[in-house]
Amino acid sequence: MGIQDRLIEDVGLREGVSRLTEDKIQKTVNAVFQGETGARLKAYAEICLRCGMCTEACHFYLSHDKDPTYAPAAKVKQTIGTLLANGGRVSPDQIYNMAQIAYSECNLCRRCVHFCPVGIDTAYMMITMRRICHKLGVTPQYIQDTAHSHSATFNQMWVKDDEWTDTLQWQEEEARDEFPDLRIPLDKEGADVYYSVIAPEPKFRTQLIYQAAAILHTAKIDWTMPAEPGWDNSDMCMFTGDFEMMGRLKRKHFESAQKLKVKRIVMGECGHAFRSIYDVGNRWAGWKHYPVPVVHSVEFFWELLTQGKIKLVSKYPGPVTLQDPCNIVRGRGLGDKLREVIRILVDGEIVETASNREHNLCCSAGGGVINCGPPFKNARVAACKAKADQLRATGVKTIIAPCHNCHGGLDDTVHKYELGMEIKFLGDIIYQCMERPEA
Repeated sequence: MGIQDRLIEDVGLREGVSRLTEDKIQKTVNAVFQGETGARLKAYAEICLRCGMCTEACHFYLSHDKDPTYAPAAKVKQTIGTLLANGGRVSPDQIYNMAQIAYSECNLCRRCVHFCPVGIDTAYMMITMRRICHKLGVTPQYIQDTAHSHSATFNQMWVKDDEWTDTLQWQEEEARDEFPDLRIPLDKEGADVYYSVIAPEPKFRTQLIYQAAAILHTAKIDWTMPAEPGWDNSDMCMFTGDFEMMGRLKRKHFESAQKLKVKRIVMGECGHAFRSIYDVGNRWAGWKHYPVPVVHSVEFFWELLTQGKIKLVSKYPGPVTLQDPCNIVRGRGLGDKLREVIRILVDGEIVETASNREHNLCCSAGGGVINCGPPFKNARVAACKAKADQLRATGVKTIIAPCHNCHGGLDDTVHKYELGMEIKFLGDIIYQCMERPEA
């Protein structure tokens, strides 16, 4: 089955290509190739051995009865490879096909890099394709809406400034029934920790803000959150190819921390936002080192638990399995630390999926794919069949996943494939099992 046989109608893609001509496409493609890609893209395009080693790495390929058109090398050939072969001159309909492949049939998870004998980074090729699509004005409608929100509000959910602070105050008031002295300090200068979240938390996962406040309060951490834009560390512009806005987001985030003179940023349980900080957005902004130290919550929770700042009154009943988020485990090497945290928290075995740690299968939601919205949902969940088979084979009922995208993707997967499993953040378990301070 080729891309023509599985084409999905999306108003953003359709209206985008309706404004294109072959001349405009060629001019834009060559401007990106010549001005932004340098030798890296050319080298990847020329050194591919056509060996097929990458095919078994891709969950799209594995979940679609090993359809060769889903193989990473095939996806490159159908997109960037075709543009290179034609000097950037292709039809608007071809751009539609390429956009669907780049935005919805690759999670940029980089598992295939580990299988390639010459180390070709297919995710880089796909994100370059997305960059071209962004410059052409051809992006799926739903993810483009989140990018527009970033541009207008500096958060991806159209959260207004007063909504943000009202939500924090609401969660503080709720938590004080349980922790009478708890505060969510806003704009506190010189705090040890600046706690940052992604915009879905104030929008529809407010319990995570409650839980984080409870954990930070219990651990007696000197912390703060910003009252002004910069609080959302997510970055859908990285995934649409709007790198100019991606750079503005990262700069805004760090500048809000610098303004408060905090000692470090602790990021909540999100994978892509962390990737935007350590691998993509920081490079675009031209920073060799971050202007403010940053740690992921997996590292922060490990500190709290091993230093005795959080003590447990009970352990979470196991056994459990876990989802290694691509961006913090394959990309950042936090797999061992994640397992150490889980062993402290859980009474029982960690049952590993057949593919785990840096070889873990993606949840099929990351890389902005889940943000492409309802038109692509069924295709996204179908691509998670291989993951569902591995999860079912563990025989356990709890998945621990320290990443928002993993939660969103696995929620759909558990429902579709009737796995009967629940999905937990680390914060869920710490909040449930920790010793409360005396009133």
